[in-house]
Amino acid sequence: MTPAVMIQGTGSNVGKSLIVAGLCRALARRGLRVAPFKPQNMSNNAAVTTDGGEIGRAQALQARAAFRAPVSDMNPVLLKPESETGAQLVVQGRRRSTQEAQVYQRDKATLLAAVMDSYHRLAGTADIMVIEGAGSPAETNLRQGDIANMGFAQAARVPVVLVGDIDRGGVIAQIVGTQAVLDGADRARIAGFAINRFRGDLRLFDRGRDDIVDRTGWPCFGVIPWFFDAWRLPAEDMMDIASRPAAPGATACKIVVPQLPRMANFDDLDPLSAEPGVTVEILPPGRALPGDADLVLIPGSKSTRGDLAFLRAQAWDIDIQAHLRRGGHVMGLCGGYQMLGRTIADPEGLEGAPGTDPGLGLLQVDTVMQGDKTVTLRQGRALPGGEAVAGYEIHLGRTEGPDRARGWIELEDQREGAASADGRVMGSYLHGLFASDAFRAAFLAGLGHGATQAYEAGVETVLEALADHLEAHMDIPGLLAVAQRAGA
Repeated sequence: MTPAVMIQGTGSNVGKSLIVAGLCRALARRGLRVAPFKPQNMSNNAAVTTDGGEIGRAQALQARAAFRAPVSDMNPVLLKPESETGAQLVVQGRRRSTQEAQVYQRDKATLLAAVMDSYHRLAGTADIMVIEGAGSPAETNLRQGDIANMGFAQAARVPVVLVGDIDRGGVIAQIVGTQAVLDGADRARIAGFAINRFRGDLRLFDRGRDDIVDRTGWPCFGVIPWFFDAWRLPAEDMMDIASRPAAPGATACKIVVPQLPRMANFDDLDPLSAEPGVTVEILPPGRALPGDADLVLIPGSKSTRGDLAFLRAQAWDIDIQAHLRRGGHVMGLCGGYQMLGRTIADPEGLEGAPGTDPGLGLLQVDTVMQGDKTVTLRQGRALPGGEAVAGYEIHLGRTEGPDRARGWIELEDQREGAASADGRVMGSYLHGLFASDAFRAAFLAGLGHGATQAYEAGVETVLEALADHLEAHMDIPGLLAVAQRAGA
């Protein structure tokens, strides 16, 4: 059986995704064929795979860390929240249905066959599997039918390393308490623990580490200091996005992003945030759009009509009109692009209740949600400068109208996007545009500002530094020994 180790957490957002990415790079640098895997993920920040499916953005980054192309088997169950109680269900890369949370919890065990099918197929291409759990195994109310944590670990017979986040406080209780609520079989799956996000002198936690060992009997695989460059990697969780100021002394290009409830694929912001001369401000509800913005950027959305209603409820539509009267620019990506048009129709109720809503009316286009979901990788060039761009489309609906005649991206088979007559309002379905250094520089130059970063090279530099960080602070040989126990 392929060696494997599963990284589970004492809670959500304890750093599991980052640790898995770092381990993938550290192990791949040793000459191993490494494959990341997450049985079940919940995220609206998805990536398109080489086999035409979609997976969580974190698994795509982990694949990159492992020097592999992302494939649908790396994340066989993906939940994309569309409301407070419902989510789109994606299985092995393909949209299957929209389900209410109660129905999903009742039926999720039926997805274990698909999860195991993907796992075994992927394991057949790897020397070692590095698996990420979801949430926490201590959520005993979710244990029955679980496919994300211990349910999967038991089915696949893989050892588990439990990660706690010391920055939150109470890390001893996090780990000891998790052991206390697990049943005997699940406790036996845990091979040890690690502490993440430590600040200060590591020696100060020696007694705390030893106390956990004494109370649980589990060995410690490392106390990991805070990795301060983590923000430079694409974020998957909405909790991870944050405003990024320009470097001190820089003449800043100010980009304002209204924070919508169902924001999706917001890693489009990462290349802009990485520019020293750019301030990206994520504007929370209840605040007016600032009058000194150069660009208002409306990102993707998993619930376009719902997020548009929220945008109007904040009076941001009025602020955007004022921004344009002052000479500002507006860009919409994917769902944000749909919002900029005249109407958004969803006759079949694919993203909510059937109906048609007026858009912001800033582009002369109309969107109809219909047909199969578009999930595809794309390459092309931006117009008029011809800068090479590469990215992906992942959306429901078609957008047509007079402003499509000013499509500003030339793809292999068509013009993409739309623009207003004065060029100050632009929309596109193509995610990943700003990762192109040449396009980003040309776009920011049009706003009167410069660009200096090599974004993709920067991501590689951070992945290498992350692997170095884990090599220094985790027992990698010990983890490899643990992985050999898979199948036991």
